[in-house]
Amino acid sequence: MGHRTTATGAQAPAAASATGVAPRTAGHSKKAHQTPKGTSSAGSRASGSGHAERVFLVQTAFAELGGSAHGPGEIAEFTGLDDSVVYRILQSGIYQRIFERVDRGLYRLRTSAAQLAFTALDHRLDGGISQTVLRDLRRATDGGLAFLYMVAPFSGAQRQCVDMAVGDSDLAELGMTPRDVLSVTRSLRTGASGRTILAYLPEVLQQRVLAEPVPDQAGPGVYRDNEALLDSLAEVRDLGYALGYEECMAGWNSCAAPIIWDGSIMGAVLLLKLKSVMPAAPEGVIEATKEAAAELSRYGAARPDADQD
Repeated sequence: MGHRTTATGAQAPAAASATGVAPRTAGHSKKAHQTPKGTSSAGSRASGSGHAERVFLVQTAFAELGGSAHGPGEIAEFTGLDDSVVYRILQSGIYQRIFERVDRGLYRLRTSAAQLAFTALDHRLDGGISQTVLRDLRRATDGGLAFLYMVAPFSGAQRQCVDMAVGDSDLAELGMTPRDVLSVTRSLRTGASGRTILAYLPEVLQQRVLAEPVPDQAGPGVYRDNEALLDSLAEVRDLGYALGYEECMAGWNSCAAPIIWDGSIMGAVLLLKLKSVMPAAPEGVIEATKEAAAELSRYGAARPDADQD
């Protein structure tokens, strides 16, 4: 389609790499343990010698395995725990409103898990911080349009624009309608910000996005070939930011950088300019976008208390 989208920048966080779970000790199960296909949070764990650690392993397995529901055997194989241990944790979690049984032998996390996440996020960011960062980015890029995209709360494989600094511009000036915002820009396979978020998501979610059709309203520079799209994701992880050329809409080029909290991708900062003004992103635009994303990453990351050892 003639796109020239590239991605360059800083080294990707180690947390985005796929890693394994320590194997179970001999005699704990009849099954041979297989290295899990989970991502960042599955790595560098002990085999679960304490009950609390086993519980956390089971909870995390649901997120890393993907899919809607899983059985005790599948979770046991992934975590390296004994089947009977996993079953007892699941049964106890039902009464504690952490898990729910959705079919015979299948379980999933309850929506109460999302409430825990919202509570954690409530203490991280002041409401005005993102607007300040985006306005600074707009000034640093000579009037570029700055957007904050976050992983959508109702789907781990979509994005949502939650803040912007665009001056007096409106959707009509961008050549977009509200319907476009809900179709083109929510897809993670379109645009520099979409691909930036997609690059750090677990493989199971990446495959879900690759199975989706390209939005009809996407720009001429959108990636239509999945192999080329995957190659671009590798560049984002290796180099830390993405450049988009008319991916979401004709006539507009962009630069995006990831927002990562505690090793998990949360969103991306996007800088958008007319192709006639920015046929290629200069170093100043790239660095300003990266710094804006890094600042929002610092605000959202967990920090130890000052008196903590």
